[in-house]
Amino acid sequence: METLRSTGPVGGNARCRVLAWVLGAAALALAAQPASAVDGMSVSGGVDASSHASVDLYRVGVQWKWGKRWLETTNWHLGGYWDLQGGYWDNSSPNRTNSGLWEAAFTPVFRVEQNHLSAFAPYVEFGVGVHLLSETSVSEQRRFSTNFQFGSHVGVGARFGEKNAFDLGYRYQHISNAGIDHPNNGINFHILRFGYWFK
Repeated sequence: METLRSTGPVGGNARCRVLAWVLGAAALALAAQPASAVDGMSVSGGVDASSHASVDLYRVGVQWKWGKRWLETTNWHLGGYWDLQGGYWDNSSPNRTNSGLWEAAFTPVFRVEQNHLSAFAPYVEFGVGVHLLSETSVSEQRRFSTNFQFGSHVGVGARFGEKNAFDLGYRYQHISNAGIDHPNNGINFHILRFGYWFK
């Protein structure tokens, strides 16, 4: 297993420490919440959209709504939730450097949705979060250099069913280290996500 790299410019090391602090603080804050505070859960599956990679992605997650509304209009508003996920990347890339890797991720997700959900309630969302990977590459040509990564995504979907509890969506996600170290090849994913909201 490739270990966390601490080489690179001082600025890169500082950003690594900030990312570690953010992940740790998020985990502590969420661990302090009672189990009943969980608002939703999800499962996701995806495939890479990058050259020199062949990766299948599997994730499970839990969500906590913010309970806030911004930019509210007659029918729509901007809201959001915390998204905590764990996952596995099944790697069959050419010239692969491992058979797969584990992942933990924490992302604040902003969502534009209806004020009063209709029977089929569409939404648009976007988020930027932090990821911790157990490996720093998937192939010789697709290396990430650091275990800490940023993940950004845009997505569309809809809530439906009784009390709009079901949530089906698509996400396009980019993961890279934002220049903390090089090479910084990054990787992209097409992701299908199914969720269930308890509240």
